[in-house]
Amino acid sequence: LQTRMQSLQPDPKAQYRSVYEALKKIVLTEGLWRPLRGINVTMLGAGPAHAMYFACYEKMKKSLSDTFQQGGNSHLANGIAGSVATLLHDAVMNPAEVVKQRMQMFNSPYTSVLSCVRTVQRTEGFGAFYRSYTTQLTMNVPFQAIHFITYEFMQEHINPLREYNPQSHIVSGAVAGAVAAAATTPLDVCKTLLNTQENTALSSVNISGHLSGMANAFRTVYQLGGLWGFFKGVQARVIYQMPSTAIAWSVYEFFKYFLTKHKLEKRT
Repeated sequence: LQTRMQSLQPDPKAQYRSVYEALKKIVLTEGLWRPLRGINVTMLGAGPAHAMYFACYEKMKKSLSDTFQQGGNSHLANGIAGSVATLLHDAVMNPAEVVKQRMQMFNSPYTSVLSCVRTVQRTEGFGAFYRSYTTQLTMNVPFQAIHFITYEFMQEHINPLREYNPQSHIVSGAVAGAVAAAATTPLDVCKTLLNTQENTALSSVNISGHLSGMANAFRTVYQLGGLWGFFKGVQARVIYQMPSTAIAWSVYEFFKYFLTKHKLEKRT
């Protein structure tokens, strides 16, 4: 839904005024499973990406917190740790994101993940899978900095003892995801344009070949949609990120608690 709603020059059959209308129209005209297209490639990349992400975050948070604020919680340390962890996460997820968004576009010519990978590799080269990497980092570094700072801030207020508390992790994760998603939507719109190379949009501003570079993406989005163009799909993005980050944090905190408890019991 987010990919479709961020389209700058959508097909008349793929124009939506709200998330509900988009979901209803896609299901009725393209089938029940169409909104889940690309989920397999996302799942394939998400496992290793999140493993490196949280491992890097925990290690750096601990090291930097001891440097900035001995024995305390440093928001600066949380922001830096989240930003660095993003470099590893996005290196894995960027190619998966390109394939996913190509398959999610209206009238996508790709029938499977493999056919999409092969076609993109043959026609555009390996670099196409990382064409939006700098934009992705430019978006995700501030996203993760805001995300982690907001999460830790929320935890300080609703779970000051830092105990395992599923409700606090879900609420903190959801709020952190919503704030970070809304703040970085303009960069996400640019990333989507670079990933999908939306032909109708590019040809309408006389761009031939492939669009590359964050500056060019920003210029094109502004030409096509003005300032509002940078916030296309913001509702879908916030709705998507809230449960996503809530689930990620609650699952992560559960396994962190479970493994730490198991380790202590073994020592005892």
